[in-house]
Amino acid sequence: MVEPKLRHRVLIVEDEDNIALALDYVLTREGYAHERIANGAEAVPKIRDSAPDLVLLDVMLPEVSGYEICQTVRMDPALKDVKILMMTARGSTMERRKGLALGADGFIAKPFELKELRDEVRRLLDTGAGGEAAGADGDA
Repeated sequence: MVEPKLRHRVLIVEDEDNIALALDYVLTREGYAHERIANGAEAVPKIRDSAPDLVLLDVMLPEVSGYEICQTVRMDPALKDVKILMMTARGSTMERRKGLALGADGFIAKPFELKELRDEVRRLLDTGAGGEAAGADGDA
């Protein structure tokens, strides 16, 4: 009998409960193992501890911003394979460029359609280890 493929692990870093519930819904339906934290200060230690495949990272968080978290993760060679999808209600081109410049693999504006989120998560997780996700969403 063939073993099912290992489930991807996702860490949700989101302080708004209603957004976190929507993320939980999508990830559960897709079969991803996931957990959530709501405080930016807890994010980097949790990422180092659990080494998730993907971090869904809100930009505006209590204590430490998503941008700072993204930059810290990208400066740590041990976390080079962790994918980061940033999320923000301020989805301007400038915000997007800043997130991608700091090393995010994707950027999604809130409110998002569940299908859009699902497709972006699949794109990042199905890239595979060492695959290049950057540019797939049309860099400007």
